[in-house]
Amino acid sequence: MSFFYNFGKYLLLLKDTFKRPLNHRYFFRQVVTEIDAIGLNSLWIVSIISVFIGAVLVIQTGYQMQNPLIPAYTLGYGLRESVILEFSPTIVSLILAGKIGSSIASQIGTMRVTEQIDALDIMGVNSANFLILPKIIAGLLTFPFIVTISMMVSIAGGYLAAVMWDISTSIDFISGLNYWFVPFEIVYAILKATFFSFLITSVSAFHGYYASGGAVDVGKSSTKAVVYSSIALLLSNLIITKIILG
Repeated sequence: MSFFYNFGKYLLLLKDTFKRPLNHRYFFRQVVTEIDAIGLNSLWIVSIISVFIGAVLVIQTGYQMQNPLIPAYTLGYGLRESVILEFSPTIVSLILAGKIGSSIASQIGTMRVTEQIDALDIMGVNSANFLILPKIIAGLLTFPFIVTISMMVSIAGGYLAAVMWDISTSIDFISGLNYWFVPFEIVYAILKATFFSFLITSVSAFHGYYASGGAVDVGKSSTKAVVYSSIALLLSNLIITKIILG
């Protein structure tokens, strides 16, 4: 019963969140600020992780390709499919769930326990719309861009690893990248990243919005935000994959 109660509160919070902002100019400034906080500040860690993901995938795949019957282009092909279909949209989103989700929950949770949200409500401001909607919009705008960057950096990291350590030739690797490429896979990855961004920002904001107590409880809300947004992300990943590719 606790699940259905909290899910109902989550839906009601979304109902209050997705309402027309009163001050469009201020709302736009808030969205720009959140784009910088959520998206641009995450690029460096995503880029670093993506380089190593691509390199490790190439090394591991090369280790499995000792059989001479396996075509040489398989290395580049396997890296491209792994990165585009799963690693960049899902693994990167999980990493951002930890980084961004905890930040959103702690920020809103601190405002709740210090009664700043109550002050907004008393002044007649829709606090859910005022605090949460800019974060959701910023996530929807930045996650596809971040995931696209992750794809390119991962493939570049894999290429450098393959060439530097003589795992594959440049020609064979690039041939594998071009082999049987389906453009819809890029669309599929971006669709997943967009939906994941909504889950991460909204679930994290929910746990922060309904935080209570003191600093310790804010920390617990941040932990719950990361855990539940990650679970929701993985479950939705399974459902989306089955619906689109199954």
